[in-house]
Amino acid sequence: MALALTLPTASGALAPYALRGTAPVKPDAGVKFNRIAYSAAHVVADPLAAIDPWLQSAVDWDTTIAYRRHLFSLGLGVAEAMDTAQRGMGLDWPTSLELIRRSLDAARDVPGALVASGCGTDHLNIDDVKSVDDVIRGYEEQMAAIEALGGKLIVMASRALARVANSPADYERVYDRILRQAKQPVVLHWLGDMFDPALAGYWGTKDIDAAMDTAVGIIAAHPDKVDGIKISLLDKDKEIAMRRRLPAGVRMYTGDDFNYAELIAGDGFGDEPTHGKSDALLGIFDAIAPAASAALGALAQGHTAKFHAILGPTVPLSRHIFAAPTRFYKTGVVFMAWLNGHQKHFTMVGGQQSTRSLPHFAELFRLADAANLLEQPELAVRRMKTLLALHGVEG
Repeated sequence: MALALTLPTASGALAPYALRGTAPVKPDAGVKFNRIAYSAAHVVADPLAAIDPWLQSAVDWDTTIAYRRHLFSLGLGVAEAMDTAQRGMGLDWPTSLELIRRSLDAARDVPGALVASGCGTDHLNIDDVKSVDDVIRGYEEQMAAIEALGGKLIVMASRALARVANSPADYERVYDRILRQAKQPVVLHWLGDMFDPALAGYWGTKDIDAAMDTAVGIIAAHPDKVDGIKISLLDKDKEIAMRRRLPAGVRMYTGDDFNYAELIAGDGFGDEPTHGKSDALLGIFDAIAPAASAALGALAQGHTAKFHAILGPTVPLSRHIFAAPTRFYKTGVVFMAWLNGHQKHFTMVGGQQSTRSLPHFAELFRLADAANLLEQPELAVRRMKTLLALHGVEG
């Protein structure tokens, strides 16, 4: 007999729902990917901490690091202390640095584990930032702290820079300074304003093509210091256009949580091998980690149809999780971790479990089932019923 429960619909009505998905696909053991794949991982809040959750962050370190070990076990790298971890959206810089330290320590126990860590300017009081020199000093402070731990940098987009820069030349000056100092090649980070409205006009213009010209020019001036660039614009054509312009050996890390399957598979066009496909640095890989791993393994073995068969059904779920307001996608990622038993509670840093509605969670549950992503169906149903009961829905 199928597991069943009552779920709200988008119209506010209640309707019975019976699970129809199958068991999640298991990745083949020992397969080496032919794409680099980072999961931007979430943090697990400590629900027992006696804090004001809107103003302070308390992390359950054991469970947070256990989830990173889970990602490593699936062959995925960890993009640490990024926006998925609520960086600058509940998680402050001191806690982020401790997270980076603990994640790097955990990775040392796992041969081949990849960790890249977010380096930004979020520790600055933005009202005190008056010039690009202030931004440079901010980046340098975090850069020194992460590199002292042996960490690889993801140079995050800076709200402070977006606020004080007057032209593309200001961006060129900041990135030139940072890239010249980097101890190892970095990943640059271009986050669209749908993810963070404070980043509107990044690279000195609201014209995406002109912004791309500036970003490509910065990379071309320092190709030996740039491993790749992650762009999250939710526009596959813009990503492909930029990918084909990157210098030899510089990777495009897709951050497109709407179109990642086709972008990772690639089209094979371009003058360089990296022009025809994207690698991955994705928040959705946190929520769909087993499927992502199995699909990437199939792709590496030349089974493109299997890759799409596994990953394709996850795309509607991802588009729902990342629906506008896109910055609230973290709530869906953590909800998935709770449904699948990777944490005992559905509580978030900053109290952000409240940013989505019950109908949103109900549709997320249906889409996770359709994508075969409910790892423990009985547990998932019990937990969904708990959430429903908290909202006054019984049955």
